[in-house]
Amino acid sequence: MLQEIAHSSLRIMIGYFLLLTLTRFMGRKVISQMTFFDFVVGVIVGSVAANLSVNSDRAVTSGITVLVVLAIVTVALDYAGIKNFFIRKLTNSEPVVIIESGKIVAENMKKTRLPLDSLMMLLREKNTFNIADVEFALFETDGKLSVVKKSQKQPVTPADLNIPTAYAGLTKDIVIDGKIMHENLKDARLDRKWLMDKLKANNFHTIEEVFYAGLDTSGNLYISSRNRIKEKEGQYGME
Repeated sequence: MLQEIAHSSLRIMIGYFLLLTLTRFMGRKVISQMTFFDFVVGVIVGSVAANLSVNSDRAVTSGITVLVVLAIVTVALDYAGIKNFFIRKLTNSEPVVIIESGKIVAENMKKTRLPLDSLMMLLREKNTFNIADVEFALFETDGKLSVVKKSQKQPVTPADLNIPTAYAGLTKDIVIDGKIMHENLKDARLDRKWLMDKLKANNFHTIEEVFYAGLDTSGNLYISSRNRIKEKEGQYGME
């Protein structure tokens, strides 16, 4: 029995780490932009990995071979799609115009088999409640709807009013869970002494007291302390 458990555990470990490695090899597009092709690849990879983990009748090498070949084919088609529009269209399809100049393109609605109530739901998710406000709406290959409102219905921006604005970039993670992100600190051209002075000015005496600290592009340091007080039941909402 112990031998069987050890054998099954080994197969599961092989399947897990192989799947993790091949997924990273195939790229994050498979997860972030699920097209028809990516969906098929995901289903096959999941099925083969599950078979590899639990089906002791099949040889491990055959499952590994299928996964590796599938990953290579996927990456090869991705690279081919970059160079060749026909292959890209064949594997990922193309966006379809659903609304043009405030009018629904009925033919394309039928082509994509998108019901009207689903279209309205997708528009509401884009904070659009009137079809007449839409200049263009495209049904993307990953099933999402991209909406461009008419110029009269778009919110006013500082550029429209010729108002200058300060640059706002990404916040750098300086401390995460009591550990200094030295690479980010160095990239900001700061050192540990500066950080400790800032922490002391905010009544923090050690790095371990800080749960998170982030530096924005204006030079402001946001600090969040560890919550050492036990949460009362229902204190932060229903659980």
